[in-house]
Amino acid sequence: MSDIQLHSVTLSHEEILRYSRHLLIPEVGLEGQLRLKASSVLVIGTGGLGSPVSLYLAAAGVGRIGIVDYDVVDSTNLQRQVVHSTSTLGKRKVESAYARLLDLNPLIQVDTYDEPFTSQNAMRIARDYDVIVDCTDNFPTRYLSNDICVFLGKPNVYGSIYRFDGHASVFFAQQGPCYRCLFPEPPPPNMVPTCAEGGVLGIVPATIGSIQATETLKLLLGLGSSLIGRLLLYNALDLSFDFVELKKNPKCRVCGPEADITEPIDYEGFCGVPAHEPAEGAAGPEWDITPLELKDRLAQDPNLILLDVREPHELRISALPGVLNIPLGQLAARLSELDSAREMVVLCKSGMRSAHALELLLSAGFRRVKHLKGGINAWARQVDNRLPVY
Repeated sequence: MSDIQLHSVTLSHEEILRYSRHLLIPEVGLEGQLRLKASSVLVIGTGGLGSPVSLYLAAAGVGRIGIVDYDVVDSTNLQRQVVHSTSTLGKRKVESAYARLLDLNPLIQVDTYDEPFTSQNAMRIARDYDVIVDCTDNFPTRYLSNDICVFLGKPNVYGSIYRFDGHASVFFAQQGPCYRCLFPEPPPPNMVPTCAEGGVLGIVPATIGSIQATETLKLLLGLGSSLIGRLLLYNALDLSFDFVELKKNPKCRVCGPEADITEPIDYEGFCGVPAHEPAEGAAGPEWDITPLELKDRLAQDPNLILLDVREPHELRISALPGVLNIPLGQLAARLSELDSAREMVVLCKSGMRSAHALELLLSAGFRRVKHLKGGINAWARQVDNRLPVY
């Protein structure tokens, strides 16, 4: 990152006092702090990873920070997304993060992009930043972030989290492998659950996000050895850090010598999943049944099969009486336990997993099946408020 131009950048007396603990480090010093002030970083996502990344970059004095998000702050976010707070519930996430970052450090510039990061806008948004930090939680946007960084010649500081585990690396095609070198193809659709479906220990994104922020600052300052060419594997339960050496793939379709992907593609089609799923999963008018419709249907036929495809421990949080519980991951192997001649309604937490289960059942020949739109959370909101929403 030696091409950062300092030009006429200076530090005020206020900034010298604020960043004094940096200035005391010989490897950073005044010149290093000037480099940070002259730098720009784009953070894609203001969730579990984007929260610590953006907070620490702002505190460190990175002069310009861009934040991309299209969602609103929800109470389920606050267990880990520490850039937001109870007072910003219901607000746009970029507005919430913007206010928090400038409250932490009013001496920086924060740019907001209240929109999904897509093939149509990614080049426009990312072009003017020095480093891109991928804090997303879905495969289409991860591949998009990677490819944009390759096209623009920028480092991609990557992180991912799930339950007790986290990964981090720096993908920089000019000096090492890119994300596609490691993962040429995405996993089969719906094989890897999101945090919304599988959960995450709230402190894990703080660990991985802090590592991403550290790698970003090192790149900007030109210090140390980065995670370029290495994948960090973190497990919180045994507090282990492992590293996997990565190499460039000479057949990589985006950074290899014979690359055939030279501009953004249809990433949702490539991955077979949407990048931006609705809050309440829907399978389509033909197969959906709303909570109120299901209430009426159960009144007519109390023997209707309710197939709950959540994990068993989730039923202890919230459940309908008499459900048949077969977790989504076991459903393909347990189809023989279901009677295709009987009517059935499939449900889960919010409708995402049950929509996937519906696809599996339809492909196996089941036809008398419906999908509870919005899942048991929608049932709790619309039919029985004695049940918690989680």
